[in-house]
Amino acid sequence: MLLVITAIAIARVVDLFAAVMLSGIYGLLSASFFVAMDAVDVAFTEAAVGAGIFPLLMLMVLGVTGRYEKLEANLKKPAVVKKVAMLMLMLLTGGLLIFGTIDMPAFGSADAPAQQHVNIRYIEQSPEEIGIPNMVTSVLASYRGYDTLGEVLVIFTAAMGVLALFSSQLFSPSKPSMQVEQGGMRDHHVLRIVSKILIPLILLFAFYVQFHGEYGPGGGFQAGVIFAAGIILYTMLYGLNKAMEVIKPSVLRILCAFGVFIYGSTGVVSMLSGGNFLDYSVLASDPIIGQHLGILVIELGVGITIAAGMILIFFAFSHQAESQLGEG
Repeated sequence: MLLVITAIAIARVVDLFAAVMLSGIYGLLSASFFVAMDAVDVAFTEAAVGAGIFPLLMLMVLGVTGRYEKLEANLKKPAVVKKVAMLMLMLLTGGLLIFGTIDMPAFGSADAPAQQHVNIRYIEQSPEEIGIPNMVTSVLASYRGYDTLGEVLVIFTAAMGVLALFSSQLFSPSKPSMQVEQGGMRDHHVLRIVSKILIPLILLFAFYVQFHGEYGPGGGFQAGVIFAAGIILYTMLYGLNKAMEVIKPSVLRILCAFGVFIYGSTGVVSMLSGGNFLDYSVLASDPIIGQHLGILVIELGVGITIAAGMILIFFAFSHQAESQLGEG
C-alpha cells in the first residue's frame, strides 16, 4: 500500500524536486519489500540504486532542466477525446497484464516450473560445483555469467552514450570545466565536516561489499554503485573541479572499459585453458578453487565498470549543468 501511495504521489506532484525525493522513498520501500521476501541481494541492489545513486543523478538533472515544469507545457491541456483514448489504452494494458497473471502458478506453489527444476538444480549442486555460501553469487557470476556480462555491457554502453552526447569539453585539458559558485551544500560547513567522516567509510564499505559477495549479500554491482555514490557525494559537496582532480575523467573512461575487458578476458582464458567460455573450473587444478578465482576476478571487473560508468555519467551531467549556469 505504501508503494502504491508513493507511486500516485510521484505522478501527481508538480515539484520535480519532490518527485525525485519520493522516487528515492519508493526505492527504499521496494528494498524493504525485497528483504521481507528474503531476497536480500536484490534488496541491496535496489537500496544502492533506487534510494542511493538514482536520486543523486536526478538532482543533477534538475540542475540542468530546472525544478518546475514550464508553464507553457501545462497550459496546453489535452482534448477530452485524447484523455479518453489515453485512459482506455492504460486500462487495456493493465487488463492484459492482469489477464497474463492468470496462467501463472500460485505464489510459492511447489508445482511451479521453477521449483521443479531450476531451484532444485542450484540448491542441490551449487555447493558441490561452486563451493561458496552465497548461492545468489553462484547463479549470477557462474551459472548466468553470460547474462551478467550483458548487464555490464549495458552500463558501459550507457556511460559511453552519455559521454558522446554532451561531454566534449570534459576530456579537454585546454578547456577545464568552470566552477560556478553557488549556495547550498558546497557552503554548508556541517555537511563538509560530516562528509569527511562518512565518505571514507562509504568507500571502505564498498570494498567490503566487493570482496565479501561470495559469503554474504553484495558483489561487484552493489560495490560499484556504493563507491560511485561516495565520489558523487564528494563532488556535490566540494565541486566538480575538485572531484576531477581526485579522479580524472580520462582515467575513468579507461577504467570503464577495463572492467569489461577483465570480464571478457576471464572467459577467453577459460577457453584457452580447455573449458567453455566463462567456465571458471579450469582456471586452477582444483575446480572449486578455479570457480572462486573466476568469480573474484569477474566481480572485480563488474565493480570497476559500474563505479567508473556511474561517476562518468554524473561528471557529464554536472559539467553540463555548470556550463549552463556559467552561461546564464
